[in-house]
Amino acid sequence: MRKLGISIYPERAPKEAWLGYLDLAANYGFTRVFTCLISVDGDRDKIIKDFVDITSYAKKLGMEIIADVSPDVFDKLGINYNDLSFFQGLQLSGLRLDVGFSGMEESIMTLNPYGLKIEINMSGGTKYLDNILSFQPNKENLIGCHNFYPHRYTGLSREHFLKCSRQFKEQGIKTAAFVSSKAAEFGPWPVREGICTMEQHRNLPLEIQAKDLFHTELIDDVIIANAFATEEELKNLGMLDRNILTLNVELEDNIPNIYSKIILDELHFNRGDVSEYMIRSTQSRVKYKGSNFPLVNPAAIKRGDVLIESSLYDRYAGEMQIALRDMENSGKTNVVGKIVQEEIFLLDNIQPWQKFKLKK
Repeated sequence: MRKLGISIYPERAPKEAWLGYLDLAANYGFTRVFTCLISVDGDRDKIIKDFVDITSYAKKLGMEIIADVSPDVFDKLGINYNDLSFFQGLQLSGLRLDVGFSGMEESIMTLNPYGLKIEINMSGGTKYLDNILSFQPNKENLIGCHNFYPHRYTGLSREHFLKCSRQFKEQGIKTAAFVSSKAAEFGPWPVREGICTMEQHRNLPLEIQAKDLFHTELIDDVIIANAFATEEELKNLGMLDRNILTLNVELEDNIPNIYSKIILDELHFNRGDVSEYMIRSTQSRVKYKGSNFPLVNPAAIKRGDVLIESSLYDRYAGEMQIALRDMENSGKTNVVGKIVQEEIFLLDNIQPWQKFKLKK
C-alpha cells in the first residue's frame, strides 16, 4: 500500500505544534513520519526526552517514524550497530542511513530483535544496495528512501532519479521520496529554497509533485520534507488517488453534456498501439455509438488539448484524445478542454494501456 508522510524536526518548534501537526496529518490519511537525528545537538538524555513524547504520540496515531542517522551519529551517541536498543527507546519504527557503512553492518542491523526497518539512501546510483544484499540481510527489514535537496538546482535529474529508483524496485525493495510544501518554512537545515528529491519538482504544487512520483510506478511512499504544510495541502494530498493518475482539466464553456460525461465520468486508457501525436481513449466511441457528436470548436490543436471527434469523423466519432503535440485540425475535431499547464509534462510518461482519469 502506498503511503503519505510528513517530516518533524522537534528542535525547530514547540512540542505542542508538532503534536497538532501529527493530528492534522493523521486525519488526512498520512501514516509515515520522517525525522532527523543528524541535525540534532545535545546529550543522549536530552535527545530521548525531546523525542519520546512526539514519537510515542505518532505511534498512537498509527504512524511509523523513521529517523535519519549516519555513522557520526552512532559515534557521537556511543551506539554500536549490533545494539539498536537506543533507537527502540526513542519509539522509532526504523533508521534511515543517510551515509552507510560497509554493507555487513547494514545486513546485521536488519536482523535487530526490535523489528526496526533499516532504510538506505537511494540517491547515490552506486552498487550499494547490491553490496548489502550480498551479505544476506533480512530483506523484510530493508527499505529505501531518496535524499532531499534544500539548495536550489541541486536536486536529482529525472534521468538519475529513475535510474536509482529502478535499482531498488528491481530487487523488490520498498521505496520513498520527498516532496516540498510551498507554504512550509523550514527543514533540518537553514537553507529555505524548497526541499524536494527531484529538481523538476521544486516550484510545482505539492499535489503535482506527488502525482508524478506515484505515476513513475517506482515510488511507494511520498513524504513532505519541510514543515509545516498547510491543512489545504494535506487535505489535497490525502484525497489524491495514489493508484491511478488523475489529471486536472479545464473545460471549454458550454460544451455538450455528452462531452463532459465522456471526459469526466469515464475511466480512460491509452491504446496499446500508441501514437506520438496523441493519447487515444477509444472506448467512448464504442459506448456512445450512434449518439450525435456536434462540431462545436474545431480550433487549432495545441499540446495538452483535450479532443473529442465529431460525427463528421464517422467511425472515430466520440473518441477522446489528448494532444501530445501541436497539430493542424482537419475541421472535424472538437477542442473541448485542456490539461492544466503545470500537469502537461505528466502526459509524456503515460504508457500503452495505462489507465487514467480526468478531473475538472
